[in-house]
Amino acid sequence: MGPGEYTPDPTEGITRVENLPTPLLEHRSRKHRRRPCPRCGRSCPRHSLGSRTLHAVGSLRRDRPRQRRVAYPKHRCRPCGLLFSAALSDLAPPGSHYTRRVISLAVRLVAEDGLPYRAASWHLWRDHRVFVPFATIQNWVKAAGVEGEPARRLRPATWTGP
Repeated sequence: MGPGEYTPDPTEGITRVENLPTPLLEHRSRKHRRRPCPRCGRSCPRHSLGSRTLHAVGSLRRDRPRQRRVAYPKHRCRPCGLLFSAALSDLAPPGSHYTRRVISLAVRLVAEDGLPYRAASWHLWRDHRVFVPFATIQNWVKAAGVEGEPARRLRPATWTGP
């Protein structure tokens, strides 16, 4: 197999998410023993641990998707009584199952490249091995406020003149 040679995608034609290749699991740890309280600023000990699973850009070498399982601490401030978790907002938005890299890549495909949502979903799987439903991409594009830009950019300018 040489450079530029076409190789068919082994996952083409799969219609069920359950039949996709199993993801590679990466374990990350952010187990801080103490963190400052966001309310009073005092140093707080770790109360318990939590974990969060995120879908990341996959591995093309191994032809499999990638998941990151991040272990994070939950802290309790004894004077305030406040329970809080370590911030993971640098990896993913709160409540999201996807990393920021996947979200920005999906929004860029729709906003800058002008791909329809279904085509962007397929592109993410084919080229980056991350499965994102097209409706999720649509929600991200609406939240970013860039929906409709490709249509305006591709429309030719009309000049009526004097």
